[in-house]
Amino acid sequence: MAAVRNVARDKLEQGQLALGVGIRMSRSVEIAKAMAVAGFDWLFLDMEHGVMSLEACAQISTAALDAGIAPIARVPNGEYAIATRALDNGALGIVVPHVDTGAEAREVVNRLKYPPVGHRSMGGIGPHYGLRSVGTGEAAQALNVANLTIVMLETPTAIKNAEEIAAVPGVDVLLIGSNDLCAEMGIPGDFANDRLAEAYRAAIAACQKHGKFPGMAGIYNEAIMPRYIEMGARFVLGGQDGGFLMAGAAQRTGFLRTLSV
Repeated sequence: MAAVRNVARDKLEQGQLALGVGIRMSRSVEIAKAMAVAGFDWLFLDMEHGVMSLEACAQISTAALDAGIAPIARVPNGEYAIATRALDNGALGIVVPHVDTGAEAREVVNRLKYPPVGHRSMGGIGPHYGLRSVGTGEAAQALNVANLTIVMLETPTAIKNAEEIAAVPGVDVLLIGSNDLCAEMGIPGDFANDRLAEAYRAAIAACQKHGKFPGMAGIYNEAIMPRYIEMGARFVLGGQDGGFLMAGAAQRTGFLRTLSV
């Protein structure tokens, strides 16, 4: 049986950038193919702050598998019933926000990985194998390897505990939530601040020490993004569907308004 392919994990293991796009406004399955053609490696299907339903998440995830882009869902902290159902129905990873300690990271792994890594229950074979029937043991092993378990560091406490979080077996990515982290540090929106840079350095060093992948979210300013990528961030959220739509639309109307009637 061929392994389940996760293009985002492949890019990370090759030392390349794995580029993601936030999906909050889009609801149709075409977004998966469109973002794959645009050059993204993974979809950030946001069920924490957006109004996306589990059904929409599953449908887009199934389309993403066929399109060759990795569907990764963010769920509210502690909502493991949503997370495991998303994984059962097409997602290739889960982002868990607001993880502050190693103990919390171990709970994430416990809930999201199959035995022997964690204690996620078997829910039958979903779209990952094209709905074909496969042995549960083989499928569980392949999906444990393919799925990305991503914890978000969004507070100074999480940064302080970055090394113990990175040391947890089964955690794959430490994703810094730059917006919330800056707010918690009293520097909201100041992504060029040296205090944020120090937080990135600490988290990236912890990842490098323990063989995990460091990530960047919430920073879309092209003048600032290179700073953290050059430090070592590799799992990069590159923007949001709504932001791209508005930017493209504003550019076109700006052009048309300059034309003579």
